[in-house]
Amino acid sequence: MGILRSIKNEHILFENTALECVVAIHESEVKKIKTYFKKHKGKKEKPSELVNGYLFIYDEEFESNKIDFSKLVEFEIRDLSKIK
Repeated sequence: MGILRSIKNEHILFENTALECVVAIHESEVKKIKTYFKKHKGKKEKPSELVNGYLFIYDEEFESNKIDFSKLVEFEIRDLSKIK
């Protein structure tokens, strides 16, 4: 029997509550998000801070969603929530 290995994904999925869409954020940018939420935990008014990521688009050929790597987009960190 073959050995199953863990394949680590470079992008983490987040929901953008302002745009109502799913976005993919690179691991290096996720560190910024974590420190932002730790720093502003419990505060109602959170400052504006941007992070780069990619939108999900619908692929008609495969009838599924995929990450659109052709366009890098900036998102407000305060609008992001991690998808579990």
